[in-house]
Amino acid sequence: MDMPVPSPAQAADLVAVGKIVKPFGVRGDVRVLSLSDVPGRIQGLKQVMLVAPSGRTVLASVTRLREERGGFVVGFDVFSTPEEAAVFRGGLIQIARDEVPPLPEGQYYECDLIGVTVRDEAGQFVGTLEEIVATGGHPVFAVRRDGREVLIPATRSVVASVDLAGRTMTVRGIEELLEA
Repeated sequence: MDMPVPSPAQAADLVAVGKIVKPFGVRGDVRVLSLSDVPGRIQGLKQVMLVAPSGRTVLASVTRLREERGGFVVGFDVFSTPEEAAVFRGGLIQIARDEVPPLPEGQYYECDLIGVTVRDEAGQFVGTLEEIVATGGHPVFAVRRDGREVLIPATRSVVASVDLAGRTMTVRGIEELLEA
C-alpha cells in the first residue's frame, strides 16, 4: 500500500538499514546492500518502509531473504515483477527507530548526524553537516555553508562534542580547512 511521504517528524523516527541496488529475478525480488553494522540486522527484517529515490514510500513485509555475493536478495510483498521493483532502485530500506539498539557513549548513527549545525569552539557557524563520506581511513564530514563545501575529518581530535538533542556539533582545529 502506498503511504504518503513521511513528515520530518515521522522520517526522524525511521532509520535506513539497507539500500536497494537493483531488481533481481522475475518475481520482483531486489538485491540489497546492508547499511548497518549490526550483525543479523538485514536477516531479521520483517516489516519495513521502502523509500524510492523519487520520495515515494511503501510499507512492505519481507517475504523472502537470502545472502548472496556480499549482499542480500530480498522479496517484498509489494513487488511481484522486476518492473515494480525497478521503481525503488537506489532507494532505502528503513525501520522504526525503536528497533535500533542504542550505541555506546560517544558513538552516533550517521542518520542522527545528518543535518546538525556545525560550530567551532568559539561558537562560530561552520555549516550544516550534509553527508558522511567513507574514505580509506576515517570518515569525513561534508559540511556546507553558502554553497561551499568543507570536508572535516570525523575524528575524536577534531570533534569536540555532539549534542543530538540540540542538533549541534562542535569542532576544533579546523581553521586551515575554512581558509582554503
